[in-house]
Amino acid sequence: MSKTQFTELLASLQRGTNGRIEASIPEDWMQGRTTYGGLTAALCLESARELAEDMPIRSVQVAFIGPVGGDVVISPSILRRGKNTLFVNVDMVSEAGISARCLAVFGVHRDSTLSYAGLTRPEVRQPGECDMLFPESRRPHFARHFDMILESGPGLMSAAPEADLGLWMRHRDEGALYTPTTLLALGDAPPPAAMSMFTQPGPISSMTWMAEFLAEDVTTSEGWYYARHRADTVRNGYSSQSMIMWNHAGKPVMAGRQTIAVFV
Repeated sequence: MSKTQFTELLASLQRGTNGRIEASIPEDWMQGRTTYGGLTAALCLESARELAEDMPIRSVQVAFIGPVGGDVVISPSILRRGKNTLFVNVDMVSEAGISARCLAVFGVHRDSTLSYAGLTRPEVRQPGECDMLFPESRRPHFARHFDMILESGPGLMSAAPEADLGLWMRHRDEGALYTPTTLLALGDAPPPAAMSMFTQPGPISSMTWMAEFLAEDVTTSEGWYYARHRADTVRNGYSSQSMIMWNHAGKPVMAGRQTIAVFV
């Protein structure tokens, strides 16, 4: 299967007026019968940014409504433009109808007397000291676009009593660095933490994802980010998961929450 680099995919987008984007999702970015959720979110953000006029992104909330694949149309619309903030709704539509809906919130930088970040990264091993999260031969198609290394916590499908994973991650596409769109595409790359509690492979499906950008500058060293993914609850066929991501130097850059359907 040919591999479409993330930067090649962005370059192939057909950009219309008012942020409208037409895209064709390559097979190597699929996760089962749908597009990898991080790419869905990233394309919605890319569309919304066309209306933001360089205003920094602060948060993205995505509902994965139906399968995404093939040709899609992504359309943003401004819900409210205030003095300091901008709220943009984005719909992704495929042949089957609406596939995803995104709310992107932008906000200008404001001087403040307050400066606090209570998200200290733990002491961690470096990427070269850790093992890959899963073998190359067992990766989903989309996951071959990323390096994912297990730094702490149980492996996948290890019947663990809890699910708390520490991971190093980066794009394999060396050109896909240091923008909100590329960071959002990376943040959803690992399997849900709840899969470390599985005893055997089983289907899962992301339902919603919320990501908050904690820094306007998301640069890092050699593309590496460290993320902690933790399943706070897994019951009744659903998992509620939290995520924090730091750059290589330990600066927090993104926090998130995710609702996942679990079919085991």
